[in-house]
Amino acid sequence: MVVTQENVAVNGSRRSSSQEIAAALRRRIRAGELRPGDRMPTQAELADEFGVERGAVRQALRALQEDGLLSDVSKGSPPRIAEAPSVREEPQPTMVGLAPRLTEAFSARHVRIDVLCHTAETLMVALSEPLRLIHEGRMCPDAVDVRILVPSQHISLAFPVPVQGRDEGDVLHQRWLEMRNAQGHVLRHNLHALRATHGVDVRVAFRALPFTPPVKLYLLNGAEALIGYYTLTRREEDWGDETLDMYDALGSKSLLFSFDRQAGQRDAAFVTESQKWFDALWATITTDLTLS
Repeated sequence: MVVTQENVAVNGSRRSSSQEIAAALRRRIRAGELRPGDRMPTQAELADEFGVERGAVRQALRALQEDGLLSDVSKGSPPRIAEAPSVREEPQPTMVGLAPRLTEAFSARHVRIDVLCHTAETLMVALSEPLRLIHEGRMCPDAVDVRILVPSQHISLAFPVPVQGRDEGDVLHQRWLEMRNAQGHVLRHNLHALRATHGVDVRVAFRALPFTPPVKLYLLNGAEALIGYYTLTRREEDWGDETLDMYDALGSKSLLFSFDRQAGQRDAAFVTESQKWFDALWATITTDLTLS
């Protein structure tokens, strides 16, 4: 490292950079010298110890905060060492894991749910739990905004597709379209009912994607992102008088991976970038969707 004038303390010893200060404090936290719940030394004490100005100390503390190592960060007193984060639950199938996450999201005063999916079936089912709690009077948000991106009816879907045969492909597309529209209608009706019964300001909007999404994404209040992969499998299903042989994905069985803005810098970056990606799709290449 090149030692410049800015890296030299008044007494002639080399100054520590903010990154080095943060690294040293991380080592102390991980070694148990600074334990969960303990107060950090004051900025003045740290500046004196490392021979730096307080600005470098503040940068180091911000880095530790972004890593989730500090709590109670305020201007009034030194922050505390954060309690050890709870062990993250293993990923669960969407049908199992989504409802409790949505229920927690609905405890906010202003609920914001953004969803990218193939159909709204799983979301429709998972919403039944927070809606039940609202109807029972156990929670009551002031406003609910839900935005949903689903594939356009005018594209050739990547899935479901027939194992063979074009005619069967037309049947599969009609089947998917009927399911997409019916589930969307039920979801919108159930949410709008909150306005009449509980005075909740509800807005539900759909837009159409020009492609088949390979993943499903749920963004909850800008604070958590849940992502799952659509994994294709061969299966048969009776539809009317036909038995359809297709490659399709069962979205309800897709494992959901959770990223929480409060869980550290990487998770926070994933949530932020996922929200930016969704917002960009919503504002650019997607189109208005009217459920028939």
